[in-house]
Amino acid sequence: MLGKIALEEAYERTGLEEKSIREAKLYIAPADRERYMRQISDINGERVTLSNAHGIGYTVVSLTVPGIQGIADPAEAERIATETNNWVADQIKEKRDRMGAFACLSMHDPVQAGQELRRCVKELGFHGALLCNFQHAGPDGETYLFYDQPEYDPFWKVLCELDVPLYIHPAAPTGVIYEKLYAQRPYLLGPPLSFANDVSLHILGLISNGVFDRFPKAKVIIGHQGEHIPYDFWRINHWFEDVKKPISKEENGVMCKKTIYDYFKNNIWLTTSGHFSTATLKYVVSEIGADRLLFSVDYPYETIEDACGWWDNDAKAIAEAVGGVENYRRIGRDNAKRLLKLSKFHDSEAPVSL
Repeated sequence: MLGKIALEEAYERTGLEEKSIREAKLYIAPADRERYMRQISDINGERVTLSNAHGIGYTVVSLTVPGIQGIADPAEAERIATETNNWVADQIKEKRDRMGAFACLSMHDPVQAGQELRRCVKELGFHGALLCNFQHAGPDGETYLFYDQPEYDPFWKVLCELDVPLYIHPAAPTGVIYEKLYAQRPYLLGPPLSFANDVSLHILGLISNGVFDRFPKAKVIIGHQGEHIPYDFWRINHWFEDVKKPISKEENGVMCKKTIYDYFKNNIWLTTSGHFSTATLKYVVSEIGADRLLFSVDYPYETIEDACGWWDNDAKAIAEAVGGVENYRRIGRDNAKRLLKLSKFHDSEAPVSL
């Protein structure tokens, strides 16, 4: 399929090779680290060449983990976020028919975060923002700021006014979380478990603490076909509706007003990033509909060859799984095109046939 859109695609600023090596040792097999190190620091060279070869028409890039959320000092986080947004805007400016970007933001101050997001969308032409889960804060970085609390309402207000999505991406556990949970289980770091645990906690916090009720037009994207949440929809919904909401009412607490299905069908989109399973995709589509899914790669942690090889070589089976060629095209291109308000881009009107 030509004209695919990919929107969980990481980069690292030049000059941070030591950090990239540390990340590679967590997530990349030893024999593959040379490729990763080359690709994570490349914005519009090899990335575009591979996209051309495998039918990706438009790529939205974002700062890799832990991003600005790993910077505990507010002033430093704000400075580096601004510098990074300006830097990546300059990197992609000559290829805007092929590339866009999500802003990175310091989330220490919700008002300042909204101001930087507005600047990035209005002045730099970005498509929204990507945050690496919660913001580390405090003198030792062990204060965790989650965006499901009322003090973040000014940020959500700006996000809705701009009508752009927020991508919530995982980051590796550190500090006390790492020591208590993963130090003796290091091979569960990242995609096997810790990523899904972190993001699912945050997403379910946004839902249960009423963020989408206060901001019904908020748009959130999560990767990896839902970070395990869709496979537990029934059980979560049962406990929310039959147990937690009555308890909340008894205690005069805050609890979401709708069902978990409602939020996933109206406020949340899922990408296929790093989860190239037709069977999984079929299940998720059956639960929340094909219009909530978006093709993505998770480059360079995963390869464009693997992601597109699955999507293109298994096209007939995928189309059958998601309800036909129209839904196949929607997931591969049209849903993201609508969500990101894209007009024409490379191969944006290419026909899709199986």
